[in-house]
Amino acid sequence: MGATISGPDGLPRCHWCAATPDYMAYHDTEWGFPVADDRRLFEKLTLEGFQSGLSWRTILAKRENFRAAFHGFDFHRIATFDEGDVERLLCDQGIVRHRGKIEAAINNARRAVELVKGEGSLAAYFWRFEDVPPADTVPQTASTSAASVALSKDLKKRGWAFVGPTTAYAFMQAMGLINDHAIGCAFRDRVAEARANFSPPR
Repeated sequence: MGATISGPDGLPRCHWCAATPDYMAYHDTEWGFPVADDRRLFEKLTLEGFQSGLSWRTILAKRENFRAAFHGFDFHRIATFDEGDVERLLCDQGIVRHRGKIEAAINNARRAVELVKGEGSLAAYFWRFEDVPPADTVPQTASTSAASVALSKDLKKRGWAFVGPTTAYAFMQAMGLINDHAIGCAFRDRVAEARANFSPPR
């Protein structure tokens, strides 16, 4: 774990990029770079919930379909979804048709609206859980962290669903709350620089 592979341009990258060309583009432009946009944060946490029991490759391939079905992950709009919307989504072959996950997404949108009222933004809330592992930590050898456990626990306390510690950790890895790029990955330093120049919303 934590090893690198050489990309077509000769640059070393996290080993999981080798699984599919889609992964390489996602790795190079998104994974680990800090995000402060509430819709993107909500989208990622929602998609991590849909991924439960599946591969990220499956979800990434369907991401544009999810965005269309969930109105660009506008959680204020999703919060108004009713049973008719649940049935519509269950018939949408472009997404993962799982009633529990769909209902969780709608529930979480309502909880997100509540959270924004109390915290000002999702970004201000999530970035309180920024994780800086000890220097001797080997990247990509853990599926949870103390910060992801704390985030999961707090979200569940607030009524969110499908937000276990592993889901929270994957969310944190992707949204830049932790730099988990492999040692030697050409993008580890790029993410570190982006995080250093990033001002978390407060």
